[in-house]
Amino acid sequence: MRGGVSVSRSMLPATQPSAQSDTALYTSVAVFLLGAIALVVESGYSGGAALLLLGGIYSLFTRPALTLSREDTLVLGVLVAFGLVQIFDLLIHEAGSRHMDKPLRFLLATLVFWVVRKYPPRLSWLWAGLAVGGMLTASWAGYQKLFLQAERALGYTHVIQFGNIAMLTGLFCLAGLGWAGAQPQRRVWVPLLVAGAVGGVLGSLFSGSRGGWVGLPLVLLVLYRAYREYFSRRMRILALTVLAVAAGVVYNVPQLGVQERVHAALDDIRLYRQGDPDTSLGARFEMWRGASQLALSKPLLGWGEVNYDSAMRALVEQGKAHEIVTNFGHPHNEFLNAAAKRGLLGVLALLALYLVPLKMFAGGLRSPNLTCRSLATAGTLLPVAYIDFGLSQAFFSHNSGVMIYSVWLVVLWGCYRNVCEKPPNAG
Repeated sequence: MRGGVSVSRSMLPATQPSAQSDTALYTSVAVFLLGAIALVVESGYSGGAALLLLGGIYSLFTRPALTLSREDTLVLGVLVAFGLVQIFDLLIHEAGSRHMDKPLRFLLATLVFWVVRKYPPRLSWLWAGLAVGGMLTASWAGYQKLFLQAERALGYTHVIQFGNIAMLTGLFCLAGLGWAGAQPQRRVWVPLLVAGAVGGVLGSLFSGSRGGWVGLPLVLLVLYRAYREYFSRRMRILALTVLAVAAGVVYNVPQLGVQERVHAALDDIRLYRQGDPDTSLGARFEMWRGASQLALSKPLLGWGEVNYDSAMRALVEQGKAHEIVTNFGHPHNEFLNAAAKRGLLGVLALLALYLVPLKMFAGGLRSPNLTCRSLATAGTLLPVAYIDFGLSQAFFSHNSGVMIYSVWLVVLWGCYRNVCEKPPNAG
């Protein structure tokens, strides 16, 4: 492999062929579960991740030792850095050990890289898991919304997390269409991934999580950049027409609740301008205003995770924020959450967590190898989608947000390194 050191099967003399095959099957099953059951089983996003972590620990003690390239070090390094910045925040503000859980997950996720590189999962299992996950998520969300008459489908997790992770699952399926189209069984794989993509989007729509819809134009630009040569002028016009019609249908089907959520957003803005912040968007506007004040008052290291609530209450007592902000433990914005709690250091760590993987993967969007291109597209969409999600939610304040980002980042990067001739940022 150019630009880095790879581990080929011939470099594993200490591992018996049967053991190698069995462990690769184990990795394949774990990656399948990572996509398939994330939202349809309670804490399902942890199932495949836990198996991969155990495999990663095992792989640390098998020969040969894995040599990391510069690109590997950067991708894994931003996960470590982000976790350490949070741990530093907890230590200097004398927080209890119970707050260490989420930061440690970022550190532990790096171990998954070892099992993915030494015992590569079959990509058919990876894409099949995502397709199954999209379809199961739509079924579960539709059942909650249409049969249980839930106001918003939420699966087993927070409704915003559910909707946005469902959307991400669908986007990953779209990214995998390049791989599917290059397979001998493409007549099976293409419809399967399309069904997974539709399922993921439907899961998001049933949840009513509007934050995942805002960044769709940027997501579509990423997909277009990756696969634009497959779209003639006629195909582009047809695709835009289909998207416009689909958007109109989605907006006008009352069972999906999209029109209701859009009207609610407009009403929230109108009420907030009239001085009433006691709405979904109104509360966010107040939280953003309060968090901005906190960030400016302690710009370097912030107030700390454990002092955020008391700092917000102080703003309310001073008449600088509405009391509604005391109902929430974060400002529903990833960047403001980092700035208010961990200051400039936290913001820089967050930017690195997004931008370094984005740079590593983005160069592979034009790879002539469609397998590499699909993985690079999925890897690019991961931080792009999370930037979008983070505009209206502190996604990393939830276990599901931490696990989905950190583990999928390592899995996708490891798979990319396994099958591609050079790191994606090399040209």
